[in-house]
Amino acid sequence: MNEDAHHRFYAPRRSSSPTSERFLFATGIECSYPTIETSNGRIRRDQMLECGHYDRWREDLNLVREIGCHYLRYGPPYYLMHQGPGRYDWSFADEVMPVIREMGIVPIVDLCHFGVPDWLENFQNPDFPRFFAEYAKAFAERYPWVRFYTPVNEMYITAEFSGYFGWWNERLASHEGFVGALKHVASANLKAMLAILDARPDAIFILCESSEHTHANDPKFAEEAEMFNERRFLTLDLSFGRRINTGMYEYLLDNGMTKEEYAAFLRHNLREHCVVGHDYYATNERLLVDHDVREASGEVYGYYVIARAYHERYKMPVMHTETNLSEPGSAEWLWKTWANIQQLRWDGVPICGMTWYSLTDQIDWDVALREKNDRINPLGLYDLDRKIRPVGKAYKELIQLWSDASLFPNGPLSLSGGVNTHDS
Repeated sequence: MNEDAHHRFYAPRRSSSPTSERFLFATGIECSYPTIETSNGRIRRDQMLECGHYDRWREDLNLVREIGCHYLRYGPPYYLMHQGPGRYDWSFADEVMPVIREMGIVPIVDLCHFGVPDWLENFQNPDFPRFFAEYAKAFAERYPWVRFYTPVNEMYITAEFSGYFGWWNERLASHEGFVGALKHVASANLKAMLAILDARPDAIFILCESSEHTHANDPKFAEEAEMFNERRFLTLDLSFGRRINTGMYEYLLDNGMTKEEYAAFLRHNLREHCVVGHDYYATNERLLVDHDVREASGEVYGYYVIARAYHERYKMPVMHTETNLSEPGSAEWLWKTWANIQQLRWDGVPICGMTWYSLTDQIDWDVALREKNDRINPLGLYDLDRKIRPVGKAYKELIQLWSDASLFPNGPLSLSGGVNTHDS
């Protein structure tokens, strides 16, 4: 195939409707803030602080536009802003949010990103959902032009790292700890959605969740691997009011969820407001090597297969909401991810966006923030001096080449009235 024929076959075709919506290319500001225990006591891992965003936020917003993104996953620091029941410190958000709007950047607002304010202690607190919903409504009323939210980022990882692996926050390492955190984060997510809809009835919730798979290393672990492969869906199942299978129902009841708590999730169906977000990294596939012991397996199935499994379960619009890889090899991973997204779209999966996470390099994510090593992880589109990395140049090129791609692979090309609008 000659070069001209190759271009005609593979180049995106221009839409016959120039007013229809375009594919969402996004990045994000890394904004995690869990607490960990060190030899010097308990500390907060605030990535916005450690990566310099609080001092350089204007520069970072300019980089978002420089790379060609119009969508930004952004999480103002919940642990600092919610200072007590009915008490808020809006000072940082009041400075930044209007500038985001003025620059024409569409924020996908993370309201809770792996941590809670000190006064709420941790995710085992049964009062967390009620107070978090209060905060979510206050935020939506203060910034009524914001339409896109991720109420609780990566609910599954939040519960697993805090309640099952014993790494963050409450640092529990049990199935009971996992279910305790899970039921509270899922309830907080649901209550926050309802509260936001009171203030913004056309809100869209992009539920960013780790998309995972566990492989069995031995036939004797096959059933346990299947348990983990059902457990990975729990947060989304509860958020969508989807009835779970008998095994998962018994698992929840055996580890601390009541029948009444489970039934409360079934009373709501907010699917028309939701997009399923897929966060996929090479570490998202794991090998079960012993009972309850999983190790990173590397990319076995890949994003295409994992994404299809989630879509077949929920049959809902999809957005790719996180990925990255350390240099070298990050640009190749970017294009590989895009190839998977293209094939998903070609096969009819309604995937509407892609995200490289994050805008800048991160600190200590090689150990999941568990240790305070101050080690720079070269994962960003830009380094911490705000110099563009090879993957940043590649993403900028990709966005330029595919800027005319339709929002969904097949019409109607909309998300309930227009994702590209900044209506007040």
